[in-house]
Amino acid sequence: MELRAELLKSIWHAFTSLDLDRSGKVSKSQLKVLSHNLCTVMKIPHDPVALEEHFKDDDEGPVSTQGYMPYLNKFILDKATANFDLQDFNRMCWTLSSRKNLDRSQLLISNDDAFKIWCIFNFLSEDRYPLAVVPEEGYILKKGHKRKNWTERWFTLKPTSISYYVAEDLAEKKGEILLDGSCGVEPLPDKDGKKCLFLIRASHKSFEISVSDKKKKHEWILAIQSCVGLLRQGRPAPHREARQKRREQRLKQRAEQEELELRMSELQSANEAKQLELENMRKALEEAAIDAAEEERRRLQTQTELQDRYRTDLEREQTVRKQMEEQVAQKSTELEQYLQRVRELEDMYGQLEDALDNEKRARQEEEAVRRLQARLLEEEAAKRVELEEFHLRQQRALLETEAEKQELEKERLAKENALQAAMTQLEQLEQERHGALEQYQTVMKKLEDATNKTKTWKHKVAEHEGMLRLIQPGSKGQQLITNWGPAAFSDAEFSSRQKKWQETKNQATQAQ
Repeated sequence: MELRAELLKSIWHAFTSLDLDRSGKVSKSQLKVLSHNLCTVMKIPHDPVALEEHFKDDDEGPVSTQGYMPYLNKFILDKATANFDLQDFNRMCWTLSSRKNLDRSQLLISNDDAFKIWCIFNFLSEDRYPLAVVPEEGYILKKGHKRKNWTERWFTLKPTSISYYVAEDLAEKKGEILLDGSCGVEPLPDKDGKKCLFLIRASHKSFEISVSDKKKKHEWILAIQSCVGLLRQGRPAPHREARQKRREQRLKQRAEQEELELRMSELQSANEAKQLELENMRKALEEAAIDAAEEERRRLQTQTELQDRYRTDLEREQTVRKQMEEQVAQKSTELEQYLQRVRELEDMYGQLEDALDNEKRARQEEEAVRRLQARLLEEEAAKRVELEEFHLRQQRALLETEAEKQELEKERLAKENALQAAMTQLEQLEQERHGALEQYQTVMKKLEDATNKTKTWKHKVAEHEGMLRLIQPGSKGQQLITNWGPAAFSDAEFSSRQKKWQETKNQATQAQ
């Protein structure tokens, strides 16, 4: 029964979230989806035809909570066992109800924290529907008693009264409706252009109220009926009753603890008294043993002298000794029994101490769990702030990277343009070099032809004139004119210098 009551609280929220027009009814198609999800989460075989068969005689349209409850009990809750995950079940119901009742734009906590608070509310609420927490408050239209006009007031419902003010700051109070067992509330039909009307009958007068929608009307009526019902039964408000139960439970635990401490103190006192008695008995036995030993020593000293005279006394002494030994043995047995009883009491005392230690340890663990939960919430908030800062830094880094990328692209384009211009200039220089080489080769050919003609002329002169040889200008060889003046170079030196000049020119072109 406890599992069914806990499941019904979450199912009620899921059912009301499907009530889009706030009429208190849900269509059969939506109930099919809800039933299928419930069966899936609770690991129950689902029959899609069962809902239609159950409501085949009811073709008036949407189904209310009273109409859906028999089907829910018969086909789902009666088959429910504890072999499913209750957290998955609550999360499914939370997913349906949060879409309608939760405004995520104004949510100051995470969705998981909101889900946990919703679960705590369901756990602490009573098995009454709707699951509303008293006091109820909000702006409501009230019809006046004299001028019969409708005025908007801020109403606040308390366990014994309904107060209404000019605004929600509660600065100016306009009136109060006292609630008792004779009060009543009933819905009214729409009239005078006002909808969602209901009437509050107090002991001295009645109040006509108009709210914005049917859901608020239903919630106000149920909340006022709950307060009136508690007043008729003479019970306090649910939160006060729960607080009183918790106070009584704490007082009961405190009384049990005090009684346990009292018993422990009594046992400890009795144990100390027994220990003192045992110590006195041990001392008495030691003194008796000492006296007996002294008496035996005296008797042995005079035995040889008075053996014949005191033989009868000796026999009597032996008899007394035997009696003493029997008494000592009996006392020893009683002492062992008493020590066994003391050990049992000590064991009981140790068990009681262990129970107290376990209780203290459980309280410490509970406090540690509470501190851990608070610390986890703080760490989660700090991590959320760190993630937001990291996201901002990442966005700034992306913007900076994009700007650097654009600058690099501009530099690459500039370098490509410069490279293209250098290549064009290199081609022009290459063409000029080819032209210079061709011109150089033409000049060299002309020089070679001139040299050949000069040699032929010299040969002819030598043949005609014999040993006669004319001395003519240029007979010392070819002279080249440089920047430093006239100088004589050989062909090898000229070729070497020409190669060096060409290499220097090529390096300058590549550097450009």
